[in-house]
Amino acid sequence: MGALKKSHRFILAGLSALLLILPWNTGFSGIILLIAFIPLLVIERYYYENKEKNRSVVAFLYAYIVFLIWNLATTYWIVNATMAGAIVAFVLNSLFMAIVFWLFHITHRALGNRIGYFSLVVYWTSFEYLYMHVTVSWPWLNIGNGLAKDIKLIQWFELTGSLSATPWILSINILLLLIISGYVHLGTLRKKVLELVFLIILIFLPISYSLIRFYTYTETKNPYEIVIVQPNIDPYNEKFGGLSTQEQLDIILRLADSMTGPETEYIVGPETALDNNMWENSLGINPYILQIKDFVNQYPKAKFILGIQSMYNYGKVSQPTVTARQFRDADAWWDSYNASVQVDKTNKYQVYHKSKLVIGVEKMPSLKIIKSLEKLIINIGGSTGSYGTQKERSTLNDPQGPAKVGTLICYESIYGEFVTDYIKKGANILFVITNDGWWGNTPGYKQHLTYSSLRAIETRRSFARSANTGISCFINQKGEILQATNWWEPAVIKGVINSNEKITYYVKHGNFISRILSFFAALIFLYTIVALLIKKKKQT
Repeated sequence: MGALKKSHRFILAGLSALLLILPWNTGFSGIILLIAFIPLLVIERYYYENKEKNRSVVAFLYAYIVFLIWNLATTYWIVNATMAGAIVAFVLNSLFMAIVFWLFHITHRALGNRIGYFSLVVYWTSFEYLYMHVTVSWPWLNIGNGLAKDIKLIQWFELTGSLSATPWILSINILLLLIISGYVHLGTLRKKVLELVFLIILIFLPISYSLIRFYTYTETKNPYEIVIVQPNIDPYNEKFGGLSTQEQLDIILRLADSMTGPETEYIVGPETALDNNMWENSLGINPYILQIKDFVNQYPKAKFILGIQSMYNYGKVSQPTVTARQFRDADAWWDSYNASVQVDKTNKYQVYHKSKLVIGVEKMPSLKIIKSLEKLIINIGGSTGSYGTQKERSTLNDPQGPAKVGTLICYESIYGEFVTDYIKKGANILFVITNDGWWGNTPGYKQHLTYSSLRAIETRRSFARSANTGISCFINQKGEILQATNWWEPAVIKGVINSNEKITYYVKHGNFISRILSFFAALIFLYTIVALLIKKKKQT
């Protein structure tokens, strides 16, 4: 590659940022990602070819500019909750991405083109995979998430999951770069025939499979009539203080009553629909739960599932969990949860505790050290502090039928392999209950919605999604969004979705591609270190 002026490098960086931004906005396809990294790779290639004159950190700086713009433009809505928390999210997430790209550039310098470009694929894939499992996790911009609106083209996720889109997209970007640069230098594509053939296969094989699967997939008829309630309660001015719990429950029950009928199996309410910190030890005498039970008893098949903020009293025991807190006036311990509860005609109240928690809002990385930072955190869940969790997923089961419902509470719907644990526990229907009102009328709640389509395809489970305010909807097993409600409007919808007992390959094997590539990432990283040490020794 010849001379590349500084102004041209900044233009290329801006172009890459723009191409990365577009898939997360309504009206643009995620297929743009197939070329989004090319401008940045052109910059990197320039510094690779001129490595004797330039330090590797320069490539890092350009990458950081690109990824910071990407993060700012796609997740700016976090500032609606807190400016300080948003700055932390923007800076750190961009930094992690830039470090991964920098490691690729270092490997490229040390080991050449073949291993170098392969390292970008395996480093980024392993980064996203690890990022899904660490304590401080914000995988909102995992590359595959940008394809969430292109459901006809991503049906292959039932085999490999959305994380497999990362090596696919990066490999296509790299191949296109090599083909284009080869043509620019040689003026012909004769020596690039193999790359062209491989590129065509790589692009069209999964897409062809997906199109065929989309138009031929048929759901087994196991219908359940569901009513979804969207109460539209302002999370800032009404939800946690402006309206009493009774007033909020009245809204929910009034909406539910307008649609519920004799064939209705489930009524679904949003996350933290009841926020008065009720004790799980005594749900059977809680006045709000009893009102819901009276409502359910009017309909022969009805079960009501909704979000609650709950507490559990362990009594006089030694500290039972890391998150447990001691009563000030008693030698006993208690935990607080963001939870869902099923109210049916029995006297048993099934509860699920949200276990993928928003860092800073629902879970503090170190309760003792970071306690003082609670006022600076991203307040997008309705509470601060550290909620309790449960070790394994569980389902809310129909006491008189085969339905087993996995309730994904807000943030949990981002994590594909995490959601498969519900299926392994028997879930044949999935509900998402969420409160997206914190982010305002921004792309945030729309992005969150489309991620549920990814989970529907990966698991082949139908979804009922109840949001405190838009978008509530149904999602079928192909990922199609049905009967979507409007933003900032009270709403109630009724529809029929099918349960499914079949297990997809992805549910069985999870992110196996990411695990394999992470092994290669470790090997290449070690190989790079050894190569650099040998080079340094020769120089000295």
